Amino acid sequence: MDLAIKGRVALITGASGGIGLATAKQLSEEGVHLILTDLKLDALQKAAAGLPGEPLLLAADMTQQSEVDNLIKQGEARFGQVDIVVHTAGVTGAKGDPLELSDEDYQEAWSTDFFSAVRVARAAIPPMRARGWGRLVCITSENSVQPYWEEAVYNVAKAALGAFIKNLSYKEAAHGVLCNTVAPAFIETGMTDGMMKKRAEELGVSFEQAIQSFLEEERPGIVQKRRGKVEEVAAAIALLVSDRASFINGSNLRVDGGSVQAIQN
Repeated sequence: MDLAIKGRVALITGASGGIGLATAKQLSEEGVHLILTDLKLDALQKAAAGLPGEPLLLAADMTQQSEVDNLIKQGEARFGQVDIVVHTAGVTGAKGDPLELSDEDYQEAWSTDFFSAVRVARAAIPPMRARGWGRLVCITSENSVQPYWEEAVYNVAKAALGAFIKNLSYKEAAHGVLCNTVAPAFIETGMTDGMMKKRAEELGVSFEQAIQSFLEEERPGIVQKRRGKVEEVAAAIALLVSDRASFINGSNLRVDGGSVQAIQN
């Protein structure tokens, strides 16, 4: 299906791997011009080596408004505009008893997982609004509606992010700017690789056995009994940033294999 976004310009954060890189690949196949950013330029250059065209690669710290503003400025200087923002950058943060985690633990997740999206929206949406077309998609998580007790800093930040994007969606759609979130769960990324390696060591089992026991014990809603693939999340993102999703606004699209067992978002 033609997504009708050929020639559009997309900024993707956290683009050196995982969901960000998979999204870059899918959008490049649709003829979208890419601005890719992550903390380290060398990792970004390595990741983008196989992409078609000539994406603009920029290192940036998303906790700094000036660096986020510069992403938009450089994107406009290169391509004339930025039509689409896919914000995947984030951290899992500290884990443990919610009352024993420090202020600094909460602040790290808040600044990176929540406030970075505020900074991106500040920089990207006004020019989109002026042109009458734009798309903003941020990555939340199953944790924003189905929190796990030891991941409080992540849960809180992602829940706030979902609320913020919903707030944006109310008025920006009148200007042609649609704002949505995508909520993955247990996807094949470096983050879940690390979780499963640690679990395998603790249980004295293989990596695959750790995954299967985790699915049985912790994620019974995923009846397919596997981790999701980054390409499956990227496909949902590609739809949301396209002209084919012109009546989807303020939504939280779950790509979680059924992990969240509630009806509401």
